Amino acid sequence: MLSKLDEGWFDTPLGKHLLFRERRYFDRAVSDVFGFNAVQVGLPQIDFLRNSRIPLRVTCAVEAPAQVGADPMFLPFESQSLDLLLLPHVLEFSANPHQVLREAERVLRPEGRLVLAGFNPRSLWGLARRLQGGECGYPWNGSFLNISRVKDWMALLGLEVAAGSMCCYRPPINRANWLRRLRFMEPAGDRWWAMGGGVYFLQAVKRVQGMNIILPQWKTPVTQRFLSPAAKVINLKQYRVHRER
Repeated sequence: MLSKLDEGWFDTPLGKHLLFRERRYFDRAVSDVFGFNAVQVGLPQIDFLRNSRIPLRVTCAVEAPAQVGADPMFLPFESQSLDLLLLPHVLEFSANPHQVLREAERVLRPEGRLVLAGFNPRSLWGLARRLQGGECGYPWNGSFLNISRVKDWMALLGLEVAAGSMCCYRPPINRANWLRRLRFMEPAGDRWWAMGGGVYFLQAVKRVQGMNIILPQWKTPVTQRFLSPAAKVINLKQYRVHRER
C-alpha cells in the first residue's frame, strides 16, 4: 500500500494532474449512487467520497489517516452491508488483488456499486514503469494490471461491469509547463487511442441471480394440440349427420 514517504507525490505537477482527473471522475461516479453505507479503501488522505449523497462515509486503509485501519484483503465489514465501495489504486499495490476483489464482492449488497481506479500497463505510463524498473517510488513500484484481467476477475465474482473510462493520455512528465503543452493529448486520446490512457476506471454492480422460469416440456406442438380437433372435421355435412344420430 501507499507509504507515508509517497504521500508527497500528489503534490508534484504529475501527481496534481492525476489527482485532478481522478477527483473529477469519482465525483461523477458517486453522485448518483444511493444507500446507507459507503466505504473508500486506500488513499485515505484523499476524499473521493466528497460528492456522495450516502450519509455514512468511511475511509479504510492500513495507514493513517484512515478512519478504519484494516488490510483490504480482510475488510472488517459484515457481508452484504455496503452500498458503495471505492478502490482507488488498491489492486496494483496489493499482494493478492483477486482476494481484494473477493472481499469487495462479499461486503457489497446486491445491486451495490464498486468503483475502482488502476494504472494501465498498456500506456505511456506503463512504458515509463518498465523503463524505470519500478524503483522510483510511487506509482512505479506497483504491479500494473491489465484491464482485461480485472474484468475477468469481476465476471468470475458476479460483478457486472456497468461503465468504464480512461484518462491521463499525456506522457508522465513531472514538469508543469510540459503537461500544459501536451494537454491536447487528452481529448485526442479519448477519440483516437481510447485504450491507451495511463489510468482506467471501472464501475461494477453486484448481480444476484434470481429464479429461472422452467417451462413445461410439451410432447406435441401447441398449434397441433389446439387445432387438431378442428383439423379432423373434413366434411361439415357428414359431421352434422353423425351428431344427429
